[in-house]
Amino acid sequence: MPKTYTTKAGDRWDWISYQFYGTCDLYKEIQKANPDLPIDLIASPILPAGIELVIPDIETPSTPEELPPWKR
Repeated sequence: MPKTYTTKAGDRWDWISYQFYGTCDLYKEIQKANPDLPIDLIASPILPAGIELVIPDIETPSTPEELPPWKR
């Protein structure tokens, strides 16, 4: 079940991704899960306070064989 997160002033997409998934690389998945956000918020690296985001469930690789070589 997807989670929700309410932004704080200065939050960044990559930071939110890291907090929920342990990697900065999945921020686009969070953006895709929030299609109703205005394009200027999607395009902005820094978010204002008070935006409620849907944080989708994403399976992240847990074994070294599933990770890319630079993350092993």
